[in-house]
Amino acid sequence: MSINWIHNFPFFSIFLAMLGGILTALLNDRKKALRLNQLITLIVAILSLCLLLNVTANNESFTFMMGHFPAPWGNELRAGPLEALMAFVFSILMFLTVTGGQREIFTDVVSDKVKYFFIMINLIFGSILALIYTNDVFTAYVFIEINTIASCAVVMAKGHGRSIIASIHYLIMSTLGSGLFLIGLCLLYDITGHLLMPNIQEQLILLSRSGEYALPLTVVCGLVFIGLAIKSALFPFHTMLPNAYDNSTSAGAGILSGLVLKSYIILILKFIFQVFSLEVIQALKIENVLFVFGIVGMIMGSIYAFREVRIKKMLAYSSVAQIGYIFMGFGIGNMAGFTASCFHILAHAATKTLLFVSVGSLIETNGGKTGIRDLQGAGRLNPFAGVAYSVGALSMVGIPLFAGFASKYYFALSAAGGKLQLSIVLTALAISMILNAIYFIPTVISIWSKPEGEIKPKAEPTFSFKCVCVAFMMINFILGIFFQPIVAVIEQGLRLLG
Repeated sequence: MSINWIHNFPFFSIFLAMLGGILTALLNDRKKALRLNQLITLIVAILSLCLLLNVTANNESFTFMMGHFPAPWGNELRAGPLEALMAFVFSILMFLTVTGGQREIFTDVVSDKVKYFFIMINLIFGSILALIYTNDVFTAYVFIEINTIASCAVVMAKGHGRSIIASIHYLIMSTLGSGLFLIGLCLLYDITGHLLMPNIQEQLILLSRSGEYALPLTVVCGLVFIGLAIKSALFPFHTMLPNAYDNSTSAGAGILSGLVLKSYIILILKFIFQVFSLEVIQALKIENVLFVFGIVGMIMGSIYAFREVRIKKMLAYSSVAQIGYIFMGFGIGNMAGFTASCFHILAHAATKTLLFVSVGSLIETNGGKTGIRDLQGAGRLNPFAGVAYSVGALSMVGIPLFAGFASKYYFALSAAGGKLQLSIVLTALAISMILNAIYFIPTVISIWSKPEGEIKPKAEPTFSFKCVCVAFMMINFILGIFFQPIVAVIEQGLRLLG
């Protein structure tokens, strides 16, 4: 019997990341822990790229049964163009974020705790990959819990009182989301008797058409989506983000904002297409709820960001607004809206990791002060970080040639089917873009303005950091200029997913 090794790549990727967490615990050298993480992420990136090229060329998706036990006891993974694309981009961004923020990790995290930090990063990476590839709901829940615990540890890595309080807040909100999600899964299993996503979907479609279990099905949808909305920090469930990001390392904040939140959103997408189906979602009017919450999140996140005076908290509220964009696209309810949201997942992940890494270096250059006014002139002292932050800020505003513009362009196109919906989407996009400009452009001006008095940089950027900045900016320009082939892969993946 011949073995298609490509079909094993999703399992290999998850296994390598989880194994990395175990092996890191055996290391006593923090630089070796860093190198192991970098090696694993690069290997996973190569595996994901090979998988992406294979499934797109063959226009296929496949399931992979882990072990020898079929459903309902065994676990399954599913891979197609969309999953492979997400895994590839996330692997690259994980590598760049950790590499770019390594000096802050080594200086701000207690020396003998650094290896534990990398254990958590490896576990986060493994859980993100599992949420991307999973084909059964119980495996999804298990890795949600791993993701939550590891994320809380990353938040409290600095070890001071504020980071511990922020971690507890993050844990409480995350546990609430996990609990609601678990209750929803229990009810879902009770109604359908299945844990595999395709089997659940088959039963739910039959129940929806027959009119049976209408109320329980609505409750299940509510619990699952509210639970995952809390996990992904959709407004108004965002309260744990500002302090968590402000008190964690910049690399940790970049991973949490750019990658961890997106893994929950990808899981929502899988539930829409593979568990509930678009037919059931539309019958229960779930898309209307997602649309409203998305629009409100876009505006309110930007308003909170405009009022913030600390740079990392401002970026946290900006993430709330950008998550609103993604849910708005889901709420539009057509394939164009889902495509725009998937592209925005990539665009925001690439841009927000860039912003946090560059801000971390600017803060380090300016002596550790995190106030926006305190960063005046930091770009002059650290040009690589200044240019990188400026590129990220312009992308968030939606300037052409940057990743953020391409996603906003597709959001506008996706709403063209209805006059009322188009008017609401265009108005929300305009308001959000104006607000983004109001709070991002002044920060760009501030870091490039002439500082009051003569100051000297507290730390010179390393060569690896400069390379990371260039790579991040290249990714942003690639997403902003050559977006059509990427969108084509997303569309192909969504067709196979649905």
